[in-house]
Amino acid sequence: MARHARYDRKTALEKAVGLFWEKGYHGSSMKQIEQALDMRPGSIYATFGSKDGLFSEALAAYAEQGGRELAVHLKGFDSVVEGLQDYLRRIACSCGDEDAAPSRACMIVKTLLESSNTHPALADQANSILAAIEQSIAELLEQAKVKGELVQSVDSRRLARLLQAQIMGLRSMGERNLDPQIMCDLGDDMAAILDGYRTQH
Repeated sequence: MARHARYDRKTALEKAVGLFWEKGYHGSSMKQIEQALDMRPGSIYATFGSKDGLFSEALAAYAEQGGRELAVHLKGFDSVVEGLQDYLRRIACSCGDEDAAPSRACMIVKTLLESSNTHPALADQANSILAAIEQSIAELLEQAKVKGELVQSVDSRRLARLLQAQIMGLRSMGERNLDPQIMCDLGDDMAAILDGYRTQH
């Protein structure tokens, strides 16, 4: 049986995400990609077309996984706001855990910063993903307004952009290897932002 036949696209992408998330596009050599995926160069090119093609699919898979995780998390809460607050705290605490993920920094943001001047197509993809995430957060905030959890004067798009900026900054702070409790405290501070927009009952 051919070596690459043991692997489907999903398995290969999961391994590619781990490598690219940790090392980035430029930090991942073809030899490292071959070893991580346990695939020969010909199989990689036949499946994904190029290193750029593999990275693009891995980035999309990373973003889709993040979206699924948020959706599953929110199902555990009756309150949209409380679900988002807990999610922010979880992100913060995971950024302080060096074993929680291949990298504390967000793969999407790392791609945007790394590729802006070298691979415009990948940078554009990262920017489009971030815009979609911002839209998703804005829609969740609109749901919270409809449920009476947030004051009606809230600009959901603007607040979503603020929260995204906080998350991006928090994930970058994780690269400083700060004490885990400091990161968790920052998560509490981020969650408190939403308290300023909640309705009073």
